[in-house]
Amino acid sequence: MLLSSWIDAAATTAGPDAALVREALVPILVRFRIGLRTTQPARHASGAPRSSKRRAVSAGIDRISEAFLAIDVDTGRIADANPAAGALLGTTRNALLEADATRFLPEPARDAWWTQLDAVAEGAEPRRFVSSLVDCAGEVMEVDVSVTRFAKRKQTLALVVARPADRG
Repeated sequence: MLLSSWIDAAATTAGPDAALVREALVPILVRFRIGLRTTQPARHASGAPRSSKRRAVSAGIDRISEAFLAIDVDTGRIADANPAAGALLGTTRNALLEADATRFLPEPARDAWWTQLDAVAEGAEPRRFVSSLVDCAGEVMEVDVSVTRFAKRKQTLALVVARPADRG
């Protein structure tokens, strides 16, 4: 809220160039908000790493700063997530479990997401693409996405790693 007010003040000060200033500052604000959400304190607030007899790889995924989601490609439900995913999407990791993944995909990006996930599910090579996610507050953010297929007995998961898109 404070940062949005800062952009409004900068745009007002710019006078006739207000639209240009706003257009230049909004992407910076989005990246800043994502950076705040993915800091160590934000990840802790979004769900501490699970403590159990988990394998080292699973425990490591809970500690990475990129958002990790395991999406069941048949149901569209989130089967697993890490605290960074909760922080990025403005919720807790536990709230993500079994949630419908489309809830976090802006309408214009949904078809492209499912095309990528379907391709990976059908056995294609891992995919990389740039798309958008939407957090619980309705803020849309551009992300770089990597997707890999993981098949287990009766379930195929799309392992998604998302990080803020590099616009630089």
